[in-house]
Amino acid sequence: MEGFSYSEDSRSASTSLASSDVLPRNNVHVIGEGKQPLLLCNGFGCNQHIWRYLVPSLAQHYQLVLFDYVGTGETDPAAYDPHKYSTLAGYAQDVVEICQALALRDAIIMGHSVGAMIALQAAIRAPEHFAKAILLTATPYCLNEPGYYGGIERADALQMVALLETDYQTWATLFASMVMGQGHPTSLGEELIDYFCALDKGTARQFIEISLFSDNRANIPRLHLPTLLVQCADDVVAPTEVTEYLLQHLPHASLVTLPVAGHCPHLSAPLETLAAIQDFLASPGVAVPVG
Repeated sequence: MEGFSYSEDSRSASTSLASSDVLPRNNVHVIGEGKQPLLLCNGFGCNQHIWRYLVPSLAQHYQLVLFDYVGTGETDPAAYDPHKYSTLAGYAQDVVEICQALALRDAIIMGHSVGAMIALQAAIRAPEHFAKAILLTATPYCLNEPGYYGGIERADALQMVALLETDYQTWATLFASMVMGQGHPTSLGEELIDYFCALDKGTARQFIEISLFSDNRANIPRLHLPTLLVQCADDVVAPTEVTEYLLQHLPHASLVTLPVAGHCPHLSAPLETLAAIQDFLASPGVAVPVG
């Protein structure tokens, strides 16, 4: 992708953030022919290349803001702070700082999987930057609890983390298989394995722990933006019970359920995912003021 660029207005607006090198820190790229910003938040372990099937079409109509989380992709490993990134709030703060550095307004924020919860936290923290939200295969909490079905038993999640410590390659293979789902080209699962194996082991463990064990349910009603949920019909990570929970608790949500398996529709069903996104973005939806 071409190097990131931003306007002179954005450049002056980001002066206060210059000392922290926000844009280089997160390997930010801005591309596209449109004016309205569309910021893309990756899922666990992935980098901005994961969006490549959607980018060509979206770039014709939007100003796409792509980035990598610190500790992933082409970011500087020295920038990783284990304390800051021990919660999703640290990643959400980076998203907000990217928005500030680029002086984004009326932006659409789109996140996949745990990136959907990072996007949600960023939109709640700094709603002045955003007009709409798109959450791909979102789940506010992965674990089963009394009265809530997240899809994963706590004991299984703990075993998953333990396997990461003892046999990283096997963990990456099994986790990629679970996330990708059945019936898709082997190359897509191998791509996920490559993303996971590119991570530092300590970074991967911390990120998977907050992905599996973070409970974001209390934040869901606080998102006061027109929101599109794109879910898959057969997804072990975000099962239909999770979709029903989100619809009940998101104030302004609509749902598109794709007739596909797995947790990565932007890889396995990009045309269907793109159609759902474009239909939603073409609708006039107005953000509801908070307070």
